[in-house]
Amino acid sequence: MEIAFDDGRTFRLPYEYLRVYSPSAEVRGHGPGQEVLQIGKREVEIRSLEPVGSYAVQPTFSDGHATGIYSWDYLYELGVEQEDNWATYLRRLEAAGNSR
Repeated sequence: MEIAFDDGRTFRLPYEYLRVYSPSAEVRGHGPGQEVLQIGKREVEIRSLEPVGSYAVQPTFSDGHATGIYSWDYLYELGVEQEDNWATYLRRLEAAGNSR
């Protein structure tokens, strides 16, 4: 997904990245330390994208995940932190003996 912001920043956020960093409780848990490592999401796609008021969007992914509401602020944060987030995700996968 390519997204542009009023400050001129533009980000290309792969669907896999958006899926593994979903803001949903299914992925993040209900508190620190309850995150659930997402595996096998390399080929995931976004099937639909619905607006949530004027502050967010809610994608439906090809694996059926549809509970994450991505605020514009969160999407911006994902863009700014993409390199670090992705490296962290790959390290966590490797440590768990899993793959994308």
